[in-house]
Amino acid sequence: MALDRFDFLFSALLLTSVSVPAAYADSLEAALLKAAPGANAKVIGLAVRATQCSLAQGKAPVQRLAVIDYSLPSTEQRLWVFDLNKRKLLFHELVAHGRNSGENMAVKFSNQNESFATSLGLYRTQSSYVGQNGYSLRMEGLEPGFNDNAYERAIVIHGAPYVSPVLARANGRIGRSLGCPAVRPAIAHKLIDSMKDGQLLFSYYPDQRWLKSSSYINCGGGTVAAASTPNSRQ
Repeated sequence: MALDRFDFLFSALLLTSVSVPAAYADSLEAALLKAAPGANAKVIGLAVRATQCSLAQGKAPVQRLAVIDYSLPSTEQRLWVFDLNKRKLLFHELVAHGRNSGENMAVKFSNQNESFATSLGLYRTQSSYVGQNGYSLRMEGLEPGFNDNAYERAIVIHGAPYVSPVLARANGRIGRSLGCPAVRPAIAHKLIDSMKDGQLLFSYYPDQRWLKSSSYINCGGGTVAAASTPNSRQ
């Protein structure tokens, strides 16, 4: 009963508020870190802030949030998918980066067509479809200059056999995509179904230009310095 009441209040808050109170954002951040204790606290904090800013900018409320920490190597599970209503972790998975972003570590990012690199920033998911990579999920990049070419570039979530812990152990990295956040085929369908139709994905790396200019992590005024150095966790 208490949980049902909490879920109702959570949904009501998202539907009626143009901005989430700071105390609530702090509470959500703490809950997500409790659900994913291995995640970088500062990265989760930025993801929560971006979600809050999206509401303040008039975007539709969401029920799920995916966070990718590209400061981690591809051999680590660096994708988290959270249920924001229930404040629980749904998926913790390997995820690929673009082949021109780096080898095991992603170090270069691009919004350009044909760059075959990963893009940073906040995305809103669109509809699912079946394409050349099987069941896939379209995404709209919300950050001009950083990921707003995502739809045109066909940057989508899809399953890929090269995203595999076996390959990670054998090759020292998983395979790389053409810029898409590809995941293991075994979980792709369920993950996509959990994230389709208007959810948020936050793609992070401590890139100074993005951190200082993103309207989704600086909407409260001022700018954000580097949230962490690569491979750091707090």
